Amino acid sequence: MIGRYRDFGLAEDSLQDAWLLAAERWPVDGWPRDPAAWVYTAASRRAIDHLRRESSRQARHERADADDRGRELDELERREERWHSGIDDDRLRLIFTCCHPALGLEGRIALTLRSVAWLTTDEIAAAFGVPTATMAQRIVRAKNKIKSAGIPYRVPLGHELPDRLDGVLGVVYLVFNEAYLSARAAEPLRVDLAEEAIRLGRQLVELMPDEPEVLGLLALMLVHHARSAARFDRAGDLVLLEHQDRSQWDAELIAEGSTLVERALRRRTIGSYQLQAAIAALHSQAPSFEATDWAQIEQLYGVLARVDPSPVVALNRAVAIGFADGAEAGLTALDAVDDDLPQAHLLASARAEFLLRAGRRDEASAQFRLALELVGSDAERRHLERRLASV
Repeated sequence: MIGRYRDFGLAEDSLQDAWLLAAERWPVDGWPRDPAAWVYTAASRRAIDHLRRESSRQARHERADADDRGRELDELERREERWHSGIDDDRLRLIFTCCHPALGLEGRIALTLRSVAWLTTDEIAAAFGVPTATMAQRIVRAKNKIKSAGIPYRVPLGHELPDRLDGVLGVVYLVFNEAYLSARAAEPLRVDLAEEAIRLGRQLVELMPDEPEVLGLLALMLVHHARSAARFDRAGDLVLLEHQDRSQWDAELIAEGSTLVERALRRRTIGSYQLQAAIAALHSQAPSFEATDWAQIEQLYGVLARVDPSPVVALNRAVAIGFADGAEAGLTALDAVDDDLPQAHLLASARAEFLLRAGRRDEASAQFRLALELVGSDAERRHLERRLASV
């Protein structure tokens, strides 16, 4: 519907009308032989009726001609996509349209969750801690931008695909990260949102099974999600990896994620999500925190620092060095980390933990206090308060 009429709002409204009609007619007339075709036909009729009502006779003829040309153009675009990429799937077109770089990042996330994941505007607003009216405006602006800018409803061509795919994967991973440590004070772990992100990841793997970074992202989300039951205690307080009850981890998800990592790495095209997934898999496969292969994790972070350098990667590598080579080595590595982090409290917290391991308790207390000044999440704040009290 979106591809044919080039209008998100018209497509969604017409489809909702068709579902209402189906709810009225099917219990009386019986289930149609092809329900999807029935709904699509009914929605198309509603869309055409809407266009006719709002147009003059001359405009109707012009719109009919444009509609015919649009169908021809849509078919030509589909043939071109099949020729260049071998992909012909409306779901993938919709994902790439919703994640087009011409849209702002907030609009991309909102529109993807609304149009691809089918979350309601209320649910999306609650997930990101903003008023429903604000989220509704973001979605409307994104739809209007697609229409006014003439953003094409198609899978990017071969030379465009790498850059555009990075943007799509980034949106899906941002959704998962919000679930992993939610902005909601009363619900720090959003299982529903995490499962939506994983569902989107599974769709991308189904549609693009030969893309290593797609496999890597799904693997990364699965392995992290496998540990979700142990990340918070009954009071809703954060439990660090070192103290988590590993019997609560989902072994099936870990195995699935690990298999995907191996499948991705066999492609021999290394990317950020594959490396992060490999690191997460090593953590999850270790029988205990003490048995973790910190040396290999540090090496993988070293590769990641070359592939996708950032202060966060540098911080994680420094932590791995500290566990592999000792607290003083970790502190030296932390000194080299840029303190301009998105979550600046993490650097102070890491310093505090290694200072404590090195027996420098006064300095550790000062760093825990600094971390408390910088932290935003309630769950993380309570954890830091407990750590400071223990020192």
